[in-house]
Amino acid sequence: MPAIKEEIAPTPQNAGAPGPRPSAPRPRPSQGRPVARPQPGARPATARQAHQPLVRPTPKAKVRKARLLVSKVDPWSVLKMSFLLSVALGIMLVVCAVTLWSMMDLTGVFDRVNDLAGQILGGNGDAGGFQLQELVTVGQIASFATIIAVVNVVLLTVLSMLAAVLYNLSASLVGGIGVTLTDD
Repeated sequence: MPAIKEEIAPTPQNAGAPGPRPSAPRPRPSQGRPVARPQPGARPATARQAHQPLVRPTPKAKVRKARLLVSKVDPWSVLKMSFLLSVALGIMLVVCAVTLWSMMDLTGVFDRVNDLAGQILGGNGDAGGFQLQELVTVGQIASFATIIAVVNVVLLTVLSMLAAVLYNLSASLVGGIGVTLTDD
């Protein structure tokens, strides 16, 4: 019996079979730009959208200027502000005076002053000499600082309210102080 040889040619039905197959030509990437790959689930961009950026930069805002006049100052608001600021200044004065006295006592300044006064006056030092801490105590310093603080509160409050009234009078004649405000 003669042997029968049949030659089977590949057909499109055997596309998955191994062997060389023609491929579609690949586009070459441009020289300077990377090739953008589409994101999964994203819609393909049209030709018009491909050239426009997704986010437009905001235009540079022009600096706005406003020229204003301070034509009147409310004396009542000046009174309240000056009172609060002068009370704060008074509290600082009392605290600073007591702190300074305490620091001078801790560092031994009063002992040195007592020794110097004893040498100048010719006394026997501590026995019958001069004692600065007996003449002026920390309680007297705090009382004196408090009296000065109260006087300052009254004076600063009255003077600042008087200054506000005088400003209002002069601003009605001249027009006030010009202020120019700008955006940063």
